[in-house]
Amino acid sequence: MIKQKLIKHTKKNTKENMKILLVIPRYNLSNKTNYQYNFPLGLGYISAVLKKAKYDVDCLNLNHLNGKTEELVFRQLNKKKYDIVCSGHTGIGYVVIEKILKAAKNHPSKPKTIVGGALITSEPELMLKSLHPDFVVVGEGETTIIELLKCLEKKRNLSKINGIGYIKNKKPFFTKPKNKKPFFTKPRELIMDLDSLPLPDFEGFGYEEKLKNQSNSYFLYGEFDYPRSYPILASRGCAFQCTFCYHSIGRKYRERQIDSVIKELEIAIKKYKINAIEIYDDLFSVNKERVYEFCKKIKKLIKNTPWKIKWTCQLVVAGVDKKLLKTLKDAGCTVVGFGFESYSEKVLKSMKKPITPQQIDNVIKLSREVGIGIQGNFIFGDVAETKETAYKTLNYWKKITKGIGYIPLDSSIRIGFIQPYPGSAIYHHCIKKGIIKDKLSFIKNKIAHTNWINMTDKMTDNEILKLKKDIVDARRKYARYVIPLKIKKTNKDRYRVKVKCPFCHEKIQYENCLIKNKFRYQFMLPCRKCGMQFWITSFLYKIEVYHYEKLDFLRRNYLLIRDNLLKKRM
Repeated sequence: MIKQKLIKHTKKNTKENMKILLVIPRYNLSNKTNYQYNFPLGLGYISAVLKKAKYDVDCLNLNHLNGKTEELVFRQLNKKKYDIVCSGHTGIGYVVIEKILKAAKNHPSKPKTIVGGALITSEPELMLKSLHPDFVVVGEGETTIIELLKCLEKKRNLSKINGIGYIKNKKPFFTKPKNKKPFFTKPRELIMDLDSLPLPDFEGFGYEEKLKNQSNSYFLYGEFDYPRSYPILASRGCAFQCTFCYHSIGRKYRERQIDSVIKELEIAIKKYKINAIEIYDDLFSVNKERVYEFCKKIKKLIKNTPWKIKWTCQLVVAGVDKKLLKTLKDAGCTVVGFGFESYSEKVLKSMKKPITPQQIDNVIKLSREVGIGIQGNFIFGDVAETKETAYKTLNYWKKITKGIGYIPLDSSIRIGFIQPYPGSAIYHHCIKKGIIKDKLSFIKNKIAHTNWINMTDKMTDNEILKLKKDIVDARRKYARYVIPLKIKKTNKDRYRVKVKCPFCHEKIQYENCLIKNKFRYQFMLPCRKCGMQFWITSFLYKIEVYHYEKLDFLRRNYLLIRDNLLKKRM
């Protein structure tokens, strides 16, 4: 029997001598309220274990507030004397974490600061030296954070806690700050029994507020004008080690019991009136039988719910057959994410992708036949990429998108360049070759942008530029861009949009579409009749797409100037 419960925000029986502020960082470059972000499940689990251990925890979700980051954190610290400020982020979150830490350090109460997440784990020493938190948590933090807090409370030896880093002085009273030495303890072992963890905390994060402000401007949500989505992890890590992925550093794949996953969904659906479920796993399962078990049980749960529910997941191409896709669709799955990446066997092997071009071809054909949505990418620029392999993939994408020998594909499979995310094998390749010369500058200023970097061993810079031009040209020519027939503002930044599907030519009206700028916008939605996905764009944005090369210089410089200004203001 599963005994897990959603953690409630309570201060009963808490440790009066240890007060913790958990700061949820902004996920958009803005100092304005913005509800369009992926829920931070990692921090949700941290909040849950802290509350389970009876610590006094307050959550400050910066995404739901107007104002500068430092001022908001400082103002919260004025309300109570916190002993600890905790936060964490992905690789793109350097600037906001820097501001959170600066506010904590400048506050008269001088709380200790603890930071974790992919930003830290991918480059622990660099982040410890540059961000200057009191402690960093490397790897999974649920066990580590509790051990660290207990150690701080009882003033025990920190070096015995696995999975942390801090500045250690050989001569603490005489050592100059620049000579302080980063110290890391032994790596923390992975949590093998995921069902031993409490369910992630949602209430302290303002989750209900986020639900009320969701829009449908997203390919999954197009099913609903007013989506109420629930994110969930059914596993951690990945069974594979793709070179472009952060998890390529080698995180063992672990799965939760299906009954545990269903129980969590059962509670959440009833509590929050959920109608869209997003399975966040990098890989939902490598075991077909586990997928079948989940489909059987989620179908029963949906049947017993008095409103419509849809869900999505990600699977590996290898092993997928028509029966599995039919079962997924029958159980309410609308979209399956696949990692295609390349149509060249040579490049797939270099990427350490355990799939073949033939399997990619088969999955796309079967998905079209079954009528289930697919989402994926073809990414160019692997170390082993050549002119021949790149155009083999690009020509294949053109073929399936145009519909030669296939049911025409929609805009759900995107094309672009590999991005060297910190911690990935390709990132370390770029450092070794001198392509990334300053790691900190890259993480702070470039990682959030689309980088067209020549990381290959056999392509010239001119060939990469030509490939970029041809990729952009292919997007323009083959992707479906639709200008609305009608658009009407209904509330603040929400619009009613009427479009004509470019596939079945049905006229569809969507409510609650998020549009910040009526003259320049783009978002993807599926047709509610045929299920095909397409881009809905303004007239101005479509002009930009069709004149990308001419405007590229202006666009890139505008984005750099804009982002620098936003970083200062946020």
